[in-house]
Amino acid sequence: MTSIRVLIVDDMAQVRRDLCTVLPLAGQAAGLEIEVVGEAGNGQEAIAQAAALRPDVVLMDLGMPVMDGCEATRQIKACSPDCRVIALTIHGDETVQQKAAQAGVDDFVVKGAPITSLIQAMAKEE
Repeated sequence: MTSIRVLIVDDMAQVRRDLCTVLPLAGQAAGLEIEVVGEAGNGQEAIAQAAALRPDVVLMDLGMPVMDGCEATRQIKACSPDCRVIALTIHGDETVQQKAAQAGVDDFVVKGAPITSLIQAMAKEE
């Protein structure tokens, strides 16, 4: 079974809690072992957590206080280029997607999409 270590970054505590519950279950159904290794509430915390925990995947909200997801992604990718960053956001417009891609985001999932979309994005190997 493939194992994926995940850092969840979102300024909404409820979103983080929900993902911590759903991801391991949905991963198991897809034949993946998904381990949530940490959580962060803003981009600055995300950078520190990513450096300390070395996750395989970071689920990154783009709109957050203190430091947004695009800047946090730039800094995480600078230190850990092999870490996959998946933007998980309510902002699905093309301009936001382009800005996120320029920051180094590997994939883009709109909040509210089926959980299978998120699991597939996490399981992709670049």
